[in-house]
Amino acid sequence: MYFGIQHQTRFRYDSPVSESLMELRMQPRTEATQRCHSFLVKVSPKARVMSYRDHLGNHIHHFNVAAKHSELLIVTESMVETFEASDMPQRLDAKAWKTLDDMVARTDYWEFLMPSEIAKPTPLMDKMAEELDAFRRDDPLTVLHELNAAIFETFDYVPKVVQVSAPVETVLEERKGGGQDLSHIMLALVRRMGIPCRYVSGYLYRQEGDRIRSIASASHAWVEALLPDLGWTGFDPTNRLLAGERHIRMAIGRDYNDVPPTKGVYRGNAQNELSVLVHVRRGEAPMLADHTQELQFNAAPPVFGERPQQSRDRSRQQQQQQQ
Repeated sequence: MYFGIQHQTRFRYDSPVSESLMELRMQPRTEATQRCHSFLVKVSPKARVMSYRDHLGNHIHHFNVAAKHSELLIVTESMVETFEASDMPQRLDAKAWKTLDDMVARTDYWEFLMPSEIAKPTPLMDKMAEELDAFRRDDPLTVLHELNAAIFETFDYVPKVVQVSAPVETVLEERKGGGQDLSHIMLALVRRMGIPCRYVSGYLYRQEGDRIRSIASASHAWVEALLPDLGWTGFDPTNRLLAGERHIRMAIGRDYNDVPPTKGVYRGNAQNELSVLVHVRRGEAPMLADHTQELQFNAAPPVFGERPQQSRDRSRQQQQQQQ
């Protein structure tokens, strides 16, 4: 399948700010069953956009707007091709737990085994593990299939576009949350069983008539667990699905804090308002050659304005949340 994606993020300030520093994690990954054919980022006010890849292979773009501005607009456009994965078995061999432990012992997976800032053990998480029978039994794939379904059945879905996610303890108490929240719960429960598990930021394409739990105008979240013979396997507890052709992977990390689509700070005495619009459409095969490595940037040099006195400035964090 081919998908065209447009992701628009707009920050509005109630009074002009003097500087904005911003990181983006919006370029879809190229690996396994997915290829990013093209990626374009536009920024207004104009800024020189630079990029690098982190140790997990995520593309990170960053820029600095040093002129006074009352609005910051970021638009990214991507063309992505996804491929159907091989058939997924319903279960693994009974020896799969030992095979998994041997894999973990041979390779460094500590980032995806240790508790993270959001996905961590708590008394309520321990109780949830008991309730959902999230313990080593049968084989790893069977347990993950059942846990994926149990989280879907146990928690009510609360759509969110840009709100900061609730603390995990609150989600466990109220038994409701967005896709980001349910993914964090699955992360914590899977890791406590000794299965490496990572957070995935991306998009989920919705077809007409779908009963998918996601917001068409927002990004999505799910998890990937490491399994013998299968490698990193995606589970979407928000929808009781295995990640497939319609799941478009953007970035991976320990939890959401590693991979927000936008993250930055600004300087000034102002409050900001964030609006996000995402459009994912089915597309045709690109007419041009593969441009995965040929990123296109709005590369006009930044315009530097007069900077107010430091004593009158105040830095604030701004970031976009997933639904």
